[in-house]
Amino acid sequence: MIADLDTRKNQNIKNILQTTAEYAIRYLRDLDTRKVIPAQDAIANLTQLDEPLSYEPVDPELVLHKLDKIISPATMAIAGPRFFGFVNGGSLPVTIAANWLATAWDQDCGLYKITPATALLEQVALRWLLDVLRLPSDCAGAFVTGATMASFTALAAARHAVLKREGWNVDADGLFGAPPITVAVGEEVHPSVLKALGLLGLGRNRVVKVPVDTQGRMRPEAIPTLTLPAIICAQVGNVNTGACDPVAAICERARELGAWVHIDGAFGLWAGAAPSLAHLTAGIENADSWATDAHKWLNVPYDSGLAFVRDGNALRAAMAITADFLPTVTNQRNPSDYTPEFSRRARGVEVWAALRSLGRSGLADLIERTCCYARRFAKELQAAGYQILNDVVLNQVLVSFGSAQTTHQIINELQAEGTCWCGITVWQGQTAMRISVSCWSTTDADVERSLEVMLRVAEKYCRNS
Repeated sequence: MIADLDTRKNQNIKNILQTTAEYAIRYLRDLDTRKVIPAQDAIANLTQLDEPLSYEPVDPELVLHKLDKIISPATMAIAGPRFFGFVNGGSLPVTIAANWLATAWDQDCGLYKITPATALLEQVALRWLLDVLRLPSDCAGAFVTGATMASFTALAAARHAVLKREGWNVDADGLFGAPPITVAVGEEVHPSVLKALGLLGLGRNRVVKVPVDTQGRMRPEAIPTLTLPAIICAQVGNVNTGACDPVAAICERARELGAWVHIDGAFGLWAGAAPSLAHLTAGIENADSWATDAHKWLNVPYDSGLAFVRDGNALRAAMAITADFLPTVTNQRNPSDYTPEFSRRARGVEVWAALRSLGRSGLADLIERTCCYARRFAKELQAAGYQILNDVVLNQVLVSFGSAQTTHQIINELQAEGTCWCGITVWQGQTAMRISVSCWSTTDADVERSLEVMLRVAEKYCRNS
């Protein structure tokens, strides 16, 4: 009897997972032929999900069938090769598979004694990351949800360290009565950094904004004398232009002032892994903390962010947790000593799989190839008479089609047409279409198809304007 139950249980697990794999394979296979934007009828069908919770259990295969039938057609094809709206990498097949396997393991990757396998795997992945990103090898690191939490994590360590210099233990005594921290950012700081500062009690509006140049890069000579304790937030990879702050000069200025330097490198930090682009990140090793995303240019599944801090003691002081019931004593690294979350999935599994699969040359090729596609977009659009607003140094292209109204019209029709999807932005007073190329599966053919429709739609509106 027990054997029969075990057989049925195992068969049910097998059926469910095989069905799911078939749905996922078909979904990914069809990304190349479907429109990037979901059809309106598919979006309308989402109302079928808004139903009362049933009292009786429902067959899991029926649940999965409903998810695939209703949700799959209503998704934006972000995982596909022609989604250029944001810096969204698709997911390398090996990372999808690793994600499934990690989910099956269901490890709460907080303490080494509880989850030694994934804790050790994450430690290896962090070491590899420091190497390929050209960061100091003795930095502490953390796997978090994304660049917002990566900046939050790193800046929490910064807050601890700069206040400790003033004789204040912020983690024990809070911010009430603490010496005020001066925070300087570039005028084109990413809003995720401001959000992190707000969450840390440092304020989104209290920042000192440093002027930037015509590409959005912070001007080091414009950094004023800052009242200590102080933090300077630099940027590697402007979200509009891809431009990288002159980090070496910023760090030199920070040392003169006695300030901590944090780098928001959500996607730009990965330029350090590509030989032809590494010059853009020169000097990053002189900073004190860094934030980046793995679900952007490393092309692992959401959500996967990374925080690095030179002073591991500061990071542990800001993040570590202890209790009598927790087996925290170990000679190995406890992941929960470095992250805001105590309970969390083993995000490092997919990162390890991506790095192990790509190797140094594969990672460099992924980054350099997508930047090459960005330059091609810029070259072809400029040759057709449209204005490229930025120096295309990484994977970001800003194109203006004339007036703000015309640019809006072209982007709206391009998005609705569905061959590709590009976003809209306003940068330094000009409305532009933003093209971001970062997906592993994008090919020359995808660029060709996308350019054809871009030029056709643009010509239609610009001919009549």
